[in-house]
Amino acid sequence: MKKVSFFQSVRLKLIVVYILLLLLGIQVIGAYFVDKLEEQLEENFTSSIEGTIRSLTYSLQNSFQLDRDETDPSLKSDVQNLIQDFDESDIQKLLVVDSNGRIIAEQNEELRVSNVGKKVLIPRITSALQLPSSESSHDIRQDGETGNRLLVGATSILSSNEEQALGAVYYQADMSEVYGQLQTINNIFATGAVLAITITALLGILVARTITKPLSAMRRQALVMSTGDFSQKVTVHGNDEIGQLGIAFNDLTEKLKLSQATTEGERRKLSSVLSNMSDGVIATDRLGAVTLMNAPASKLIGQSFYEVQGQSLIDILELSDQLNDISEIDSIGSVIIDLSEDDQHLLLKANFSVVQDENEEMNGFITVLSDVTEQEKVEQERREFVSNVSHELRTPLTTMRSYIEALTDGAWQDKEIAPRFLDVTQNETDRMIRLVNDLLQLSKMERKQDTGLFKEKVDFVPFFDHIIDRFEMNRDENMNHQRELSKQHLYVWIDKDKITQVLDNVISNAIKYSPEGGTITFQAQPVNKHLQVSISDQGLGMPSDTVDKIFDRFYRVDKARSREMGGTGLGLAIAREIIEAHHGQIWAKSQEGKGTTVFFTLPLISQKRRRRK
Repeated sequence: MKKVSFFQSVRLKLIVVYILLLLLGIQVIGAYFVDKLEEQLEENFTSSIEGTIRSLTYSLQNSFQLDRDETDPSLKSDVQNLIQDFDESDIQKLLVVDSNGRIIAEQNEELRVSNVGKKVLIPRITSALQLPSSESSHDIRQDGETGNRLLVGATSILSSNEEQALGAVYYQADMSEVYGQLQTINNIFATGAVLAITITALLGILVARTITKPLSAMRRQALVMSTGDFSQKVTVHGNDEIGQLGIAFNDLTEKLKLSQATTEGERRKLSSVLSNMSDGVIATDRLGAVTLMNAPASKLIGQSFYEVQGQSLIDILELSDQLNDISEIDSIGSVIIDLSEDDQHLLLKANFSVVQDENEEMNGFITVLSDVTEQEKVEQERREFVSNVSHELRTPLTTMRSYIEALTDGAWQDKEIAPRFLDVTQNETDRMIRLVNDLLQLSKMERKQDTGLFKEKVDFVPFFDHIIDRFEMNRDENMNHQRELSKQHLYVWIDKDKITQVLDNVISNAIKYSPEGGTITFQAQPVNKHLQVSISDQGLGMPSDTVDKIFDRFYRVDKARSREMGGTGLGLAIAREIIEAHHGQIWAKSQEGKGTTVFFTLPLISQKRRRRK
């Protein structure tokens, strides 16, 4: 945050406010004072002039009351003498007129030609002659030439009974001295105002500094707090409002510190939970744009959070075929999403929930992604298993029912047909018994129940030779056996009966699917602390995409031929469980037209272990 300049600061605003308040006070007081002062000076000046004029009028009244005609030179002489003896510096024009309005005497410094004897038509003089009064009528006017203000007035020279105007006195008094004094006082007042404003500005700076200094400290602390540092506190200088604000600010800092610690703890817990969840979690805003995604979700959809941030959840999860708008997510609850590719099968289950704010309004969505590929695979295998078991049992049962119905209808009396029908029924019954026994054995091994393994130390090559010899005694003359067995002593820890069952099953399959004159190859060699056994035939082989399926229950490459040979379809599945119970592995390789090879490994007993024993 940039530094606040002085011209934008609160300090300048406080100073300006102080000065404006002072100016307002000075202006109000000054206006009132000047107005009253002007009024008082004008009143004093007017009273002074009127008093002087009143004295002059009284003297003139005595002169006019002598029994003399207005044209009498002695009257004019007496009036002129009185005018000349009149000494008032502020009166710049003075006229004395008779009852006819003619000038008897005159005092005017500006006029050099005498107007005595002339008749004047000044309205104020005319009014004083026509309406005799002992009071002087006056007003203030401005001189058009000099611009000075003049007190202009006229008063009547009354007769002894005060009912007749013997004449009138007209005067003009210069008030420039009065207004000069007023201007001087105004200047003094203005100088005092400037001085007061200057002192107020200096005091305002100091006062504003005392107010803004704690505020500046709080601002700096707020900037520090914005970086996440809540360790510092504001210094409290008093117990006034600003001091209380500082105390409240420090309390806020403590609460924010505690709140941040709580929030950070919860964030870490949430982050830990999201990171360690096996399910993927995607959070969006109310428009469906991705705002949060954990690592499992990123792994499941194959995109990082930075790649999908801000994108629509519908586009990321490819839900456009199922949803038209993000608002429909709440209605579907959950959905299975197929993200399978050519080389990888992937099914995701997406569970949707709505996030609401404190006003219970929709604020976003939480999507939980679960990998249900294995679950769907297991469910599919279960359905296939039930179907296969039903099919495997239905075939012999149908055959048995047909033969038993035939025997019931009278075939039992035929000495040639009855034994053959009973023999078929016996074979089908044995086949169902073998199937049920294999299913029970496979079920126990898959549930990791006690498989009845009785392990012992066995030198595998002689053990393998013995099993091969047993098959050679019953082999077809056109079938060849080739042994490629190690000359070493290869000791393994096995249950001989179970491993014999595995070998019998694999060798029987090799014999069944080998053509006449074919060769079956037996190998047993040590490989990386394990015994590796392989049995190869030269049969028809199988497609490469079906090789791994031969260890699934009831899987047959050639179903018709397998049933004709009496197989249950569970032999290799049982073999896999037995080998895995011995901590080994079993697999196959095949090429169409070139035969099949089945491999399995068993852990070898180390030399050190054998020496100890």
